[in-house]
Amino acid sequence: MKRLFSFTMILFLSACLIISCKKNNGEPPVLPAQESMIIDFSNFATQKKSADLLSDQKGTENSNWDFAATVAGVWNLIINTTLAVPVTSFKLAVDQDPVFISEKTWQWSYNFSVASVDYKARLTGQIRTSDVLWKMYITKEGTGGFAEFVWFEGTSKPDGAGGQWILNQSSQFPEALLQIDWTKTGTSISSIKYTIVKNLDPLKTSYIEYGLTTSPMNAYYTVHYYNSVTFSDVNIEWNTATHNGRVKCLDYLGDNKWYCWNEQKINITCP
Repeated sequence: MKRLFSFTMILFLSACLIISCKKNNGEPPVLPAQESMIIDFSNFATQKKSADLLSDQKGTENSNWDFAATVAGVWNLIINTTLAVPVTSFKLAVDQDPVFISEKTWQWSYNFSVASVDYKARLTGQIRTSDVLWKMYITKEGTGGFAEFVWFEGTSKPDGAGGQWILNQSSQFPEALLQIDWTKTGTSISSIKYTIVKNLDPLKTSYIEYGLTTSPMNAYYTVHYYNSVTFSDVNIEWNTATHNGRVKCLDYLGDNKWYCWNEQKINITCP
């Protein structure tokens, strides 16, 4: 009976310690949605290469949509090339279980692959007084591998209503390349802004902002980009259900009027 009592007490005390530890450690911070890092370019999917930028669009029946798609495509190319690894690593974090590593700091660790290349990821989230500090450490294995470095870091509000990411260019050039500012309304990301922040880059201060509204044209891009001569401003709006839309750019279109396209991407006179 004594042995049974002792064994029961050990189990009881162990359970208390586990519960106590969990209570002392608190809950891990909630990961920002993967959409906080990704602008939606699906409405402007095109096979046109970036080298064809604005070269042969004027006068064609789809020229208004083509111009909008080409401007958006330049930014989409950045995400699909330079930032493919860090963006993929963050997408996969949500499927992992975090581990408590120090006071108010949790860690997500896992392996992943991009284009048949293996990487290790280590994401930390530190709960601070007014925000959560995030850092993503990436290691590449095999040929051309590199040691662990911080590929991106950022902050998010405690209530998850917004935040910012800073993505570094690469392990070889671990300097800030892109700043991402995002806001969230309810359960959905309401706006995301990419800004080039790399020093000495001719594209520095270029940006694209994406957001959703309640207007008939319920999605928009506001773009400030370098066109090889000067910086230009472009406004693009469209309906995410019917895909009709409009674009405005003084430098390319010659005036500040809207230029529209219908559901088939064909030019029309704006209402």
